[in-house]
Amino acid sequence: MELHHEFTVPVPVDDAWPALLDIERVAPCLPGATVEEYDGRTVTGSVKVKVGPVTVTYRGKAVFEERDEAARRMVLAASGRETRGQGTARATVTATLGERDGGTAVSVRTDLTVTGRPAQFGRGVLAEVGERLIGRFAACLSEQLTRPPEAAGESGAAGGISATGAAGETVAAGAPQAVRRSGAPPDEPLDLLRTAGLPVAKRAAAVLAGAVVLGLLAARIRARRRA
Repeated sequence: MELHHEFTVPVPVDDAWPALLDIERVAPCLPGATVEEYDGRTVTGSVKVKVGPVTVTYRGKAVFEERDEAARRMVLAASGRETRGQGTARATVTATLGERDGGTAVSVRTDLTVTGRPAQFGRGVLAEVGERLIGRFAACLSEQLTRPPEAAGESGAAGGISATGAAGETVAAGAPQAVRRSGAPPDEPLDLLRTAGLPVAKRAAAVLAGAVVLGLLAARIRARRRA
């Protein structure tokens, strides 16, 4: 499925462009995501998604396939697999930046393929969830970009993320970096139902209920056949 979202940040495009490429900086703005390593092109990590009472963890990689500074366009290809299941997720994300009223407008197109439990929601629910997540991400990024340098430095030291080696030393530029988020609980999953809001959650709950009923019927049929 293809999803399209747009958000704005209150800084010039020359400031927004490097900020969006700074994985260590934007990682805390991504709900449910934990970045484990970043070598300047490839990001390795995981995403936890909560669907009702079930939490699904996807582990995988994302690679910057394109970073065109002149066109202000970046392409990120990501793929992951459930750690305890057969579900998969693949996405190609294309973001384009442009000036708007002194700030920056970011257009995001996502070509998404999901299998497993989250796929039961369908395109409509996932699009609305994506819209809300983009809004939260934009608000978080805007706060970071407009924060005074002193406050940003203190936040990074006390509640941000850090890139360190095994002995706690700073990793040299260009080397793989282990990224740790110390400000937010790293195990807090992205709750799809809560993020979707009440109207969408009701529709999603109906989908989940239908899936449960079908599962119970299938179990009864198997039981009768065995008997």
